[in-house]
Amino acid sequence: MSRSTRSARTAFRDRVPGGADGRRMLVIGFIDKCGTGLWSTAMALYFTYVTGLGLGQVGLLIAVSGAAGIAGAPLGGRLADRFPLVRVIICTQLLRAAALLALLTTDDYPLLVLFSAVGALPDRATNVLTKLYAARIAGPDRIRYQAINRTTSNIGWTLGGLGAAAALAVGTTTAFHLLLVGDALSYLVMAALTLRCAEPPTPTSRIAASSTDPAPTAKPSSPWRDRGFLGFTAADSVFFLHDSILQVALPLWIVHATEAPVGLAPLLMVANSALVVIFQVPLSRFGATTEAARRLLAPLAGLFAVGTLALAVSALGGRTLSIAALITAAVVLTFAEMIHTIASWEISVALAPDDAQGAYLGVHGLAQSTQRFVGPLLMTGLVSAGPLAWPVLGAALVATSAAQNSLVRRRLPTTSLSVPKVTVSEH
Repeated sequence: MSRSTRSARTAFRDRVPGGADGRRMLVIGFIDKCGTGLWSTAMALYFTYVTGLGLGQVGLLIAVSGAAGIAGAPLGGRLADRFPLVRVIICTQLLRAAALLALLTTDDYPLLVLFSAVGALPDRATNVLTKLYAARIAGPDRIRYQAINRTTSNIGWTLGGLGAAAALAVGTTTAFHLLLVGDALSYLVMAALTLRCAEPPTPTSRIAASSTDPAPTAKPSSPWRDRGFLGFTAADSVFFLHDSILQVALPLWIVHATEAPVGLAPLLMVANSALVVIFQVPLSRFGATTEAARRLLAPLAGLFAVGTLALAVSALGGRTLSIAALITAAVVLTFAEMIHTIASWEISVALAPDDAQGAYLGVHGLAQSTQRFVGPLLMTGLVSAGPLAWPVLGAALVATSAAQNSLVRRRLPTTSLSVPKVTVSEH
């Protein structure tokens, strides 16, 4: 091995928090997104062309599994507080593989709905469990770790999507089956790698940046009785609408309300992934403490306002204006996505008490799960309502940002509380 190669590997190890297990979990996340990119891109077409379902049946199946998946986040968090985290992660990976492979065994509609719903539970739990693992293994460097994780995940998703596109170009039943099996195999590979990860220590205390800071007030062990945390989670579910705006509303808006070419939609999605890969890690330094993360809520409000206003402008007429406004909206909302991810990650961990960290992060996971279910329905309604709906949505997002900022300021001390650094196994 050359000296330059060794230096590059050493630099990579130094940049990634969490030691060998932290790096291994990044690889696991990358594999996860590669497999998910393979299957999620072709899922609706699989049910249409392979199992012979009608459009209404496919829509209902996706809606039911999405609704079932909402319970996955709090369930995963609760299990992580009661059992070893690594074992829980492995169980979710194996259950995801089993649910996928079960789809190959039947064309019966109720069974397809059942297997899809069962698979949605561990799928939604995975985000919470990996977040919890990162918080415990990376300690005060958790923001940087999460940023690196999002970057590698976006690369994996893109590669998986390209693989799915190649298979869909063939369009045979065998090609669809290979996509499904490929995703299932990725979970088995992930489970094997997770077996090599050490169990991170459960946090026992928080340390303040200064000994003169006031001690944090006691928080209830149950997030369901913590009104402040539930309010934070509800507001965060509104912020997660950036996913549905970019993935659902933007393509529909281009087709139904603007003079931009339809081919602009996939290009904007590629730009979204590329921007996340390029800027997520550099931006993470602006949310390295809890107070810094709270201050990000102000620019987040501005980004939402500009992005939604640009969408309204894109419908004013003219091909050039539409394209320019849509590009502006996509870029601005992508930065809103990255800023929100940083703030949401740090604040949710800081608000979670040590004796119920998994339960709290599990309840916070409801924000994204609920948005995935409700968001597409809301976006289709906004597209139907016309250009004036976007400034209204922007105003609601700005108001939510102000309310969230006030809530977080009351709940947190003025300096960041961080999980202590831990030593992890290098096996």
